[in-house]
Amino acid sequence: MVLLGRRTALLAGVAIGGTPGLLAAGLRSAPPSLARSRVELTSGVRAGEVTTSSAVLWGRASGDGRLSVRLSSNGRVVREVTGAWADERTDHTARLILDGLAPGRRYDADLSFTSPDGAVGRTERVTFATAAIQPAAQSFVWSGDTCGQGWGINPDVDGLTTYRAILQTRPDFLIHSGDTIYADCEIYETQTEEDTGSTWRNVVQYGVDKVAETLTEFRGRHRYPLLDEHVRALYAEVPTISQWDDHETCNNWYPGEVIDDDRYTERRCDVLSARGRRAWQEYQPVPVRHLVDRGGDGFASGRIYRRVPRGPHLDVFCLDMRSYRGPNPTSAGPDQRGLLGPEQERWLVEQVTASTATWKVISADLPISAPSNHSDDLDSIPNYDSGPPTGREPELARILAAFKRNGVRNVVWITADVHYTAAHHYSPEQAAFTDFDPFWEFVSGPMAAGTFATKDGVLDGTFGPEVHYSKGNETDAWSQSPRAGNQFFGHVAIAVDGLLTVTLHDGSGAALWSQDLEPEPLRS
Repeated sequence: MVLLGRRTALLAGVAIGGTPGLLAAGLRSAPPSLARSRVELTSGVRAGEVTTSSAVLWGRASGDGRLSVRLSSNGRVVREVTGAWADERTDHTARLILDGLAPGRRYDADLSFTSPDGAVGRTERVTFATAAIQPAAQSFVWSGDTCGQGWGINPDVDGLTTYRAILQTRPDFLIHSGDTIYADCEIYETQTEEDTGSTWRNVVQYGVDKVAETLTEFRGRHRYPLLDEHVRALYAEVPTISQWDDHETCNNWYPGEVIDDDRYTERRCDVLSARGRRAWQEYQPVPVRHLVDRGGDGFASGRIYRRVPRGPHLDVFCLDMRSYRGPNPTSAGPDQRGLLGPEQERWLVEQVTASTATWKVISADLPISAPSNHSDDLDSIPNYDSGPPTGREPELARILAAFKRNGVRNVVWITADVHYTAAHHYSPEQAAFTDFDPFWEFVSGPMAAGTFATKDGVLDGTFGPEVHYSKGNETDAWSQSPRAGNQFFGHVAIAVDGLLTVTLHDGSGAALWSQDLEPEPLRS
């Protein structure tokens, strides 16, 4: 396994906050004395979400520099673009948003940085394909949970090999469904595998042996997975749609919370999450058009829930179930503030209803019926009460009822979070709440973290889940080591005629379970 020995990071090519030239303005006049050597890429290159006509490209520089992209298709250079400068304000990360791309075309993008004195560093290539505007086959993979529970990059098992298995399926894109890092889990040099007694060895860099509290520490957490060759190889060939959840800040956090944890000196989640979100936005290749930079510790506004159009057969709706929630309840209780907030709830109903895509895939941070691990800290939708919707459940009930009322067809939910893989079918015939059309939810993860036991026996029955498949940790260990092989990802293939096939895989790439879904005719 090859590891990067130098410090790593990535970049933002509309300047942070989506204001073109904001960073460039501060560096255009930089004197030559500020740079005497070439600025290099430090941790691979990435593509972010790719639509029918746009793509996000991203990299990190070894020093102050300006990102450039040479874009080719079919062996011919079609565009050369100069983007934003990168400096310490973004931890030398930057990105470019390319618009006006041809649909249904494969591109090669050669990225490099130019130092203030004009020296051009070496290039690295990203490949991606835009979605077609005619019905066409495409595929994607989803999973979540990277380097959690103290299981980091272990050279003895060749590092984060689930990323290699994902690449071997050759998807058009990857959805990382949250917990892209574990800022709240220390990664030590060694850790005992509870299920076998073996010793797990970790690469330890960037201060990952303590919880992240400062902006520098959060940035180091995002640099850490990029040390792994399999992660960098995947990102160079497969665009990523990134979501965030709790562990990008700390476990089960909510706005306004003050945590009781002796590992922290800064215990205000509003402060920690601002720093965590800033680092996440710097290091994940998310679009920055709608983000507003308020300076200081991070981004005070700008939504990250969004629709990613992928042609006539697919729209992906990425939720943010962390930023707008109310306090985590300690019991089912009466109606409480949901996870999405009124504005996002309204957006989801309107956008899914308006979608003309054959399939509407809703990528959620959290599952619908698998409850959180702690019955006195209800972090997710379910609440250990299988009766009519209470607590946070009325929010989802309103959404599902609106989909039925509006005649929405072909909605599929995907998620990660619970560290096992499963296929759940929801039907009003076996639910306490019945005002919805049947649908599927597919769960898969972790990519590189501890595996947990399935929750088949404790699923919340409010929306009538039926388990068609599940696999997780079957030992007595709370967190099973990745060495056991129970790492998981899901693969979705959509055929030219609209047939959608979901396949659940383990971390080696072996197929575990598969289901074909025929699309229902859309409303006229």
